[in-house]
Amino acid sequence: MKLHCLNPISKFGTALLTDAYEMTDELAQAEGILVRSASMHDLELPEGLLAVARAGAGVNNIPLDACAENGIVVFNTPGANANGVKELVLAGLLLGSRDIVGGIGWCRENASDPNIAKTVEKSKKAFAGHEIKGKKLGVIGLGAIGAEVANAAAALGMDVYGYDPFISVNGAWQLSRDVKHIVSVDTIYQECDYITVHVPLMDSTKKMINKETIASMKDGVVVLNFARDLLVDDDAMAEALESGKVHRYVTDFPNPKSVNMKNVIAIPHLGASTEESEDNCAVMAVKEMMDYLENGNIRNSVNFPACDMGVCRTASRVAVMHRNIPNMIGQITGALAEQNVNISDMTNKSRDQYAYTLLDLESRPEEATMEKLKAIQGVLRVRVVK
Repeated sequence: MKLHCLNPISKFGTALLTDAYEMTDELAQAEGILVRSASMHDLELPEGLLAVARAGAGVNNIPLDACAENGIVVFNTPGANANGVKELVLAGLLLGSRDIVGGIGWCRENASDPNIAKTVEKSKKAFAGHEIKGKKLGVIGLGAIGAEVANAAAALGMDVYGYDPFISVNGAWQLSRDVKHIVSVDTIYQECDYITVHVPLMDSTKKMINKETIASMKDGVVVLNFARDLLVDDDAMAEALESGKVHRYVTDFPNPKSVNMKNVIAIPHLGASTEESEDNCAVMAVKEMMDYLENGNIRNSVNFPACDMGVCRTASRVAVMHRNIPNMIGQITGALAEQNVNISDMTNKSRDQYAYTLLDLESRPEEATMEKLKAIQGVLRVRVVK
């Protein structure tokens, strides 16, 4: 199978590929695409493309709807870079609580002073700040990154409030018992000294930090954004920083507005920019890609449902990607029965408007059978996995 990399991918990921795979420079030949930050919105998707694996969590650079309509699975790698982002958030907490940046700047400005060792004792009070131990931290979003931030902050002695109405059972188990799981985000806005957001960018979360929510926050609050730029209303934040309502805004997403705001600490999108995170993301992306191409299993897809039937032990396995509409299973199994193909095992999963059916068969289907499956209205793609 031919794979194409739109960005350089860590060798720890590509080293996992077996002799069954070949890297190609020709996008049009690709059955699988590995990508990091390159935009795919203006690309013509190859006819034979089966999957796209994003070595990272965000997928705004990938045309998800177009991929789904063409039966192309899009994977991401949630959690693979969580530790790298968590560590930078912790650094952001310290940068926001003590004027470390200002102090470093002062040292550089006075580097030529032969008496700097004495001068600093008189000047350092201008950069004094607060310790984070005992302060209240609100973590909005308790996914892979948010949970790690919450646990680490609790271990540092902070009083941590966590909010996530959609937290999974597994996610809840990962939380430290010291993290207070609250049911209203308003509690975080009203009571916390530090607020950090770790939610995906959706219509419901866009500009969630805005004039109204900022008004409900404590005076002198520190806001951290290491998730998505547009979660924060820049104009509202600029006004709050100017008035002192917000003491510091620490963001990993510099833009023309934020870099010119008073009391902003802008970091050049370094959250997952560690060698370890890039290695972890590449390994996870390649493993997801291989499992799908070889076994038809879907893990961590953003446009199709999760589905895992392990390794096929029968004569054949067929994957059918289709719309989530009534009677699809009946039509699929009926088409196989008409061709005297017996099903030994199957599973069907749905996600919003799309669904995925994986079938293990006792004989390999003939081309006529495949054509009958493809002809069913609502079927997007049919593939013989084995």
